[in-house]
Amino acid sequence: MAEEQDTQKKPKAAPKKVALKVSAVRSVSPADNAADKKSMGQVRKTVVFLGFVAVAYALYLVFTGQVDEFVTSLAGVDMSWIVAGVVCFLFYYVFGILAYVLSVAADPDCPVGIRDLMSVEASGVFFMRLTPNSAGAPPAQIFRLTRAGMSAGAASALNFTRTIIYETGEGLFAAIMLLFCGSYFYETFGDVTLVGLFLFGFKVVQVAGFVALCLLPKPVMAVGNWALRFANRRKWLKDDQFEKYYDVVNTQVMEFSRAFKRAAVNVPEMLATMLVTLLQLGCMYALPYFVLRSFGEPADFMICLASGSMLELLVNAVPLPGGAGGAEVGFAYLFKGMYGIHLTAGFVIWRAIEYLLPVIIAAPCMGLRSTSGESINRRAKRVWKRVRGFVSGRGAGSKKSGGARGGVTVKPGAKRKAVTAGSKKAAGGSDVEARIAAGKAAAAAKKAEAEKAAEAAGEK
Repeated sequence: MAEEQDTQKKPKAAPKKVALKVSAVRSVSPADNAADKKSMGQVRKTVVFLGFVAVAYALYLVFTGQVDEFVTSLAGVDMSWIVAGVVCFLFYYVFGILAYVLSVAADPDCPVGIRDLMSVEASGVFFMRLTPNSAGAPPAQIFRLTRAGMSAGAASALNFTRTIIYETGEGLFAAIMLLFCGSYFYETFGDVTLVGLFLFGFKVVQVAGFVALCLLPKPVMAVGNWALRFANRRKWLKDDQFEKYYDVVNTQVMEFSRAFKRAAVNVPEMLATMLVTLLQLGCMYALPYFVLRSFGEPADFMICLASGSMLELLVNAVPLPGGAGGAEVGFAYLFKGMYGIHLTAGFVIWRAIEYLLPVIIAAPCMGLRSTSGESINRRAKRVWKRVRGFVSGRGAGSKKSGGARGGVTVKPGAKRKAVTAGSKKAAGGSDVEARIAAGKAAAAAKKAEAEKAAEAAGEK
């Protein structure tokens, strides 16, 4: 009983305090999240579709009797050229990230980091190849930008501006190739060259539409609203679809225009981004050259580059995942004279590097996220400051960089003696003691004066 009473008298132990950690997860709007999930749903359908395409292509090789040529060509491939082609295409991904970095580097408050942009570019590469007409790429990229901390409007505007530069780069690259290699296409393909000119013209019209959307937003909004009302009155658009597109036309168009105009003001940044985009496209268009050299065949780099540019215009014009159908026909027509008996094997290798390999590499990169929260602008300035300090001799060991202390500091032209850190400390200590003694003396004098004044008052 006594033990029970003792235990009852003892106070209960206070509950342990649990340290609470506030998660700084960046918010993502439900609309962006839903759009990303919809893109993934399109990917699943595309994988099934591409499976049927692969089976159909294998059956084509069997029934046309090209299996022997295909196997023989693959057996004689020089793998060093294939590896060089893979490395070349990896730079396509690197230049894509660099283009995004240049687009946000001027903003000191942009929360997006390098790994965030790696995820954004990987999403573009992935969904561009696995959704019809690349429709899943913009929602997936906007989702990852908002996940990194950007607002939905700013993320949409950044993605749209990047899309305009990329599409303009495709048209500009094709124009340069036609300028230098137009005679080759006419002499080799004759009047069929008009098809290439038509594809180039379609790209020009597409880019002009984007530019008009950015520079003339109010006329575009007026035309868009009229078209939406016209379609809604004839029941071509349901009411919910009408409201959705009406909101896009009347809010996002103006936001896109403002973002593009802000970016266009910085002309050097725009030109640098365009140059990087041209280099990025060149890495993709050059792949047929590396594949052709892997078979030991002679190849003209400029002709392969121009043919690759025309081929991508055709692939982009086909509204199927990865331009299925257009890629096969275009490759066979443009490169048949170069590859000869290696055409089938060459297409398979080119398609594997240009289409399948990027999907495999991009899939794990889409989950990358930056954790520092510091803008690229501030990080770049800090690194540049360190580099300048190192080059100018203000690195380690200097006074500003917090170098070794306790040494002798010499100031040229100064009349004072050089003082070590230890002597400074001693001097500082003696000075403090002197001040304390002076304070005590002043207090004693003040007290004595007060006592004298009190005595004089008492006598009176």
